[in-house]
Amino acid sequence: MSFTVDEKIAKLQEYIDSARSAVFFGGAGVSTESGVPDFRSKDGLYNVRDVRFDGYRPEYLLSHTCLAREPEVFFEFYRQKMDARGVEPNAAHLKLAELEHAGKLAAVVTQNIDGLHQKAGSVNVFEIHGTTERNYCQRCGKPFPADFIYECGEPVPRCDCGGIVRCDVTLYEEPLPDEAVRGAVSAIANADMLIIGGTSLTVYPAASYVRYFRGDHLAIINREHLSYPLDPVNDVEINAPIGKVLDKLKVN
Repeated sequence: MSFTVDEKIAKLQEYIDSARSAVFFGGAGVSTESGVPDFRSKDGLYNVRDVRFDGYRPEYLLSHTCLAREPEVFFEFYRQKMDARGVEPNAAHLKLAELEHAGKLAAVVTQNIDGLHQKAGSVNVFEIHGTTERNYCQRCGKPFPADFIYECGEPVPRCDCGGIVRCDVTLYEEPLPDEAVRGAVSAIANADMLIIGGTSLTVYPAASYVRYFRGDHLAIINREHLSYPLDPVNDVEINAPIGKVLDKLKVN
């Protein structure tokens, strides 16, 4: 038996109403409705040609190796492609913050680095790929504001000590941040409901964390169908823009 999108949203509402400690696990699709491009879609960063970076693989441009060997290239790409300043949260971010404040959502686990969940008002956020909202000196560890990389006036931003000031983002070839990973896994393992949204579940090891879920209800909200095992009685998958779906939920 097939259900309409509205019927599936009603089912999602029912699950959220009964939840005591739901957790949201999200990816790039959560922020695309705010105008932040994803990486792998047809119009994503990996597939839109920019002649300034011809000859470079996108994965290299966002790698530890590129930062170490060609910092001028790294920061040029970062400034052109990763600037989320001025971007505003969308309906999905706002509804998740509302659910947290109402005591329904225990945590947000995000693969995104744009800081939009916190900007929307979410508090318990585990950023497992880091964030562009923080910068620090690689040599002395001194923190720098989010604008520093863009406004320092130098091709390679540097601290007074001479060290390179970099973003607090997990680059290719770097391990994920231990504290965020531990918090994310613990939150998912203790959740009675897991909402997976705006992610293809293809980026590892982050995608593997959903396997720790042992709660009552699993909900997937994604434009494309995900090949993920669902219980037909207790779970729901909604293939629609996540902001439009969450915006229809009532917070009781």
